[in-house]
Amino acid sequence: MRACVETDTVVCLHVGSSGTSPASAPDAPPDTIGALFFGCAMFAAVDWLYSMIPVRFPGIKICLSEGGIGWVAGLMDRLDHIRKYEAMYGTWTSAETPAEVLRRNFWFCAIDDRSSFRQNDVIGVENIMIESDYPHADSTWPDTQAVLSEQLSALPADVVRKIAWQNASDLFRHPVPPSVQRDPNSF
Repeated sequence: MRACVETDTVVCLHVGSSGTSPASAPDAPPDTIGALFFGCAMFAAVDWLYSMIPVRFPGIKICLSEGGIGWVAGLMDRLDHIRKYEAMYGTWTSAETPAEVLRRNFWFCAIDDRSSFRQNDVIGVENIMIESDYPHADSTWPDTQAVLSEQLSALPADVVRKIAWQNASDLFRHPVPPSVQRDPNSF
């Protein structure tokens, strides 16, 4: 983890990196796993958070892909809620709250999160990125541009810029040419 911080390497976790998989009733249809897929990302985020790695290495950057962002604001609320019971749980030892550490050290990738983009102020607009999940079956491809145009249409241009490309460019230190910043079709 120290080497990742020293080299500014992002720890990228696929939704399948979770230590657990969502499970429903044994006779539930396969759709239930698809509906619960985001749970893998949420479990991974909480496991990494409570491992205290982001506290011991405050410069570490952890990116969760394919988990969406709809669960993030709710998790932050829950993290704040359980702080009231610190005497009972007693495992969090940092002066920073778990939600503060989550916001500082984690980035989340949205695929098709229509209502969740409205929560960008809670999640942290700097912590949200876009992915298309091509070539998987639940991808927005080949309609990614149209989907994003519709889902991001109510957001201010500076927020769209951050979510659509700037956050990824900054996180992964991948500069976007000025000509493409001005006109994405210029390449």
